[in-house]
Amino acid sequence: MVDQFVGTWTLTASENFDEYMKALGVGFATRQMGNMVKPKLVISVNDGVISMKSESTFKTTEIKFTLNEEFDETTADGRQTKTVITFENGKLVQKQSWDGKTTTLEREIQEGKLMARCVMDDVVALRTYEKA
Repeated sequence: MVDQFVGTWTLTASENFDEYMKALGVGFATRQMGNMVKPKLVISVNDGVISMKSESTFKTTEIKFTLNEEFDETTADGRQTKTVITFENGKLVQKQSWDGKTTTLEREIQEGKLMARCVMDDVVALRTYEKA
């Protein structure tokens, strides 16, 4: 199911990410850092528990989760969210909810690349990762 996502991925392209971070309410200084870093995304599975670790010179964050089970997440920009990740139509769909707001991050493999579509209201960012 999620085996195609397992591995180490490096960010190679990012479109509209600054606008997405603005829509989330991320402050200027954090957005500047977020726009500059090229994180590595390390995805692994152990006994049905999925780990997604984002590593960069700015910050390293890791979440461990079971599909379809809500958990508490502290995001890289400091938001405290209730998060649930599902597997739908070949995509890992991550929904983060906080303070009456919701954002969705959809990750899928296209032509050997991991594509992350980040959606907040009407703002969409697209981040492309390639296998390291």
